Amino acid sequence: MAEKKKEPSLEEKKEEKQDMRDDGKSEDTPSVNRLNAFLEQLNDWGITAPVMRYGTHIITIILIIIVVVTLSNFYLKNVKESSDQDLQATAMAIAAPTLNAVSGISAEEAALGITFPPFRQAQESPQTGISRKAEPETVIPSRPRVDVITYEVQQGDNLFSIADQYGIQPETILWGNYTVLQDNPRLLSVGQTLNILPTDGTYHRYSQGEGLKSIADFFGVDVQAIVDWPGNHLDPYEVDVNNPNIEDGTWLIVPGGQRELQDWGPPAITRDNPAVASYYGEGSCGEVYQGAIGNGTFIWPTGTVWISGYDYDANIHPAIDIGGTVGEAIYATDSGVVVYAGWSNYGYGYLIVLDHGTGWQSAYAHLSGIAVYCGQSVYQGDVIGALGSTGNSSGPHLHFELNSAIYGKVNPHDYLILP
Repeated sequence: MAEKKKEPSLEEKKEEKQDMRDDGKSEDTPSVNRLNAFLEQLNDWGITAPVMRYGTHIITIILIIIVVVTLSNFYLKNVKESSDQDLQATAMAIAAPTLNAVSGISAEEAALGITFPPFRQAQESPQTGISRKAEPETVIPSRPRVDVITYEVQQGDNLFSIADQYGIQPETILWGNYTVLQDNPRLLSVGQTLNILPTDGTYHRYSQGEGLKSIADFFGVDVQAIVDWPGNHLDPYEVDVNNPNIEDGTWLIVPGGQRELQDWGPPAITRDNPAVASYYGEGSCGEVYQGAIGNGTFIWPTGTVWISGYDYDANIHPAIDIGGTVGEAIYATDSGVVVYAGWSNYGYGYLIVLDHGTGWQSAYAHLSGIAVYCGQSVYQGDVIGALGSTGNSSGPHLHFELNSAIYGKVNPHDYLILP
């Protein structure tokens, strides 16, 4: 019977393992030796399997944490960049109108991604452009009026200058002030108080029993224009245009209203009937005269050729005012007969009217002196009087008219021959 092999003891096993470790020292690296020693120690303790199992779990958790942190940082970075881009886009959208206006880039070009030019500080050199004038006073924009206001006539005013000041026609000044001016611009004088209408039209004093329709028809407007004008304070939903129940004496603005103006200028006085001007003043000639006949051409009646005061206006001033100094000679514009020579009662002062025997008459007003008499024949270029400022005049000048039997009072500029 064979002898049973003896099992090595625990001590012998340890010594054998130690010998094996000692034999491999020359071949393993220090790190591997330490790892092997650690694993053998765990094996000796009998906890190798639990350590490997839990270690694997711990390593897995650590790896998961690293991945989560890495992804979080990456996401937050992208969100921040996107937020910054959104904020920048919003700021550019807000600033785009101003920047586009400055740079000259249209909204369409900006939408296509066209960049704005860099801002450049304007140089203070005067060669860079026209600098804006500093205006320390605030200009308040004018607002449309609906009510009538008043104006006191100042030295140097005339009908046209007042009308220009308020943006209305000269006729509107006359139509709004008949009781003061009676359609005669020559009656304008310093200190007068005038009504200034808020719009072109007429000013009508209502009399009890009148209908708004009849008033509108007289002034040539639609009745609704009177009803709807705020300054008349009429209720368009309640007023009866035929029986408006307006208080007697109430003044109504008639927007766009017109009427025929009365001509207070020298009347047409023919040599056949000079007595027609007997109402006009003491210069009227009451007899029929015969005498010189004109040649149909008209020379300039003064030594000066500049306009002072009123120029020609067919409705308001059918004449021209020629400037000069008191005492300057006045010449007959064409040959003819004197049919008026003396004072005028309608604001023209000393006045001369010549009938030229060709269907034409000429008138010379505001004279300081008269050198002719009724019925006298005068010839083109003769001195007939002296320039002045008599009657309703704002300064020395000659009021000169040309009157045709066919065309009425014409614009002298179209007929006079300049010296």
